[in-house]
Amino acid sequence: QVQLVESGGGSLQPGGSLRLSCTASGIIFSNYAMGWYRQVPGKQRELVATFTLGASTNYADSVKGRFTISRDSAKSTVYLQMNTLKPEDTAVYFCNARHRVQQSVVYWGQGTQVTVSS
Repeated sequence: QVQLVESGGGSLQPGGSLRLSCTASGIIFSNYAMGWYRQVPGKQRELVATFTLGASTNYADSVKGRFTISRDSAKSTVYLQMNTLKPEDTAVYFCNARHRVQQSVVYWGQGTQVTVSS
């Protein structure tokens, strides 16, 4: 059974930092391109940061220079370091795993809430 378990969400003030974690089980981690997406009520889920199929990184323009995606393959974990957080970063953040070859094979975590407010 595939599981992507996110953690690290919370509430904080603008300008703060937070690190999200996503630990995968039930998959061969190296076979998947991992990423983070976010969603606010009434809007579509949007890409935040991902490792591409070629293992480079891709960021949404709105988070470039503030967020960093990283991974620890030994722990089957992907991280999202979020700095200089803004109220518009408030969303539910979802972990995503896409198979590098069979790209239609995609898994999602349950999501973790990040709230940035003064």
